[in-house]
Amino acid sequence: MKVLLGVSGSIAAYRAADLARELMRAGHEVRVCLTDGAAQFVTPLLFETLTGQPVLSGAFEEPIAGRMAHIDWARWADVIVVAPATANTLVRLGLGFAEDMLTTVVLASSAPLVVAPAMNPSMYAADVVAFARERLAARATIVLEPQEGDVVAGEHGPGKLAPIAEIVAAVQSLDVRRNRLAGKHVLITSGPTVESIDDVRFLSNRSSGKMGAALARAALLMGARVTVVAGPQSAVLPLAATVIPVHTALEMLAAAQGATQPDVIIGAAAVADYRPLTRQEGKIRRDVGNISLQLTPNPDVIASLAATFPGAQTVAFAAEPGPDVATARAKMARKGVFAVAVNDISRSDIGFGADDNALQLLFASGGQAESGVRTKLACGIWLLEQLTP
Repeated sequence: MKVLLGVSGSIAAYRAADLARELMRAGHEVRVCLTDGAAQFVTPLLFETLTGQPVLSGAFEEPIAGRMAHIDWARWADVIVVAPATANTLVRLGLGFAEDMLTTVVLASSAPLVVAPAMNPSMYAADVVAFARERLAARATIVLEPQEGDVVAGEHGPGKLAPIAEIVAAVQSLDVRRNRLAGKHVLITSGPTVESIDDVRFLSNRSSGKMGAALARAALLMGARVTVVAGPQSAVLPLAATVIPVHTALEMLAAAQGATQPDVIIGAAAVADYRPLTRQEGKIRRDVGNISLQLTPNPDVIASLAATFPGAQTVAFAAEPGPDVATARAKMARKGVFAVAVNDISRSDIGFGADDNALQLLFASGGQAESGVRTKLACGIWLLEQLTP
């Protein structure tokens, strides 16, 4: 695996040399990027000699003339490790700033990220640092908590860099994860559907598409080829996924059935159960008085996909106003799916539009598992891990 090791200006920067060596001993190819602060403690020559690879430092450095190094290195890396990460670097990573070569490479990369902070305990306890760690966790970054012990200036507390073996183990776990779905095709339905009443109005729901987008990114992180059939949604879908935009339930079904054979199907879309029997041309004027809107059922998209692709592991989502396992199991049997993921939409912290979720995964075989409250990306990774051996 290709590991980009970012080193920032902590007194623990000297330990990055040991980390680079241990990553290479584990079979990984290592390149190093130093911040200006790190270069006050260690030199580019040290890491060039150790790794046999060029080292980046300056924001506008270009080892190959005419090529943008931050883009080249971002695409080269299979994983990025920032160790040690100072408070300054941690906050910039969490907030998406790109003020030097290291943070620019991280922002330009879609590779998974491992961060090992090392700083004064008071800085680690600062509110802005805690906020940055939360934002990194929301993007499924592995943040390795610092150890408690003696730090510089004679202080004691949580601030020492995590053990080298722990950092290497985190990289190894990502290596396993990124091959978990290698060669597999994951088909995801995402977001709401919209059913037109006239040329102006439509029936829809409050789905943001955040869960579908998170599932797409999770599947990509695990090495899958990903197709997303998405209704109009606010959540941004990853560029590496094949995205098929649709509006109605009928369009969603047709597009999903036209996909190449998937190995896993996840129905995260909130598909409208009904559509208007007839669509009015133009705009219905309010001066017509009372109107009657006749609705007709939409097809069950996920049940139809389970029947179309019987060899796939098909997972339905059941958005329920409470932990109603009996209703979810009845849905699972009716739809003929491999599993159903139940999420409680009555809770504002994990309902429509929230950044977090909590899934209860029920299997047709009778088993079940619970994710607990996690970010939607972490829930997506968890769900996919439950499906694959």
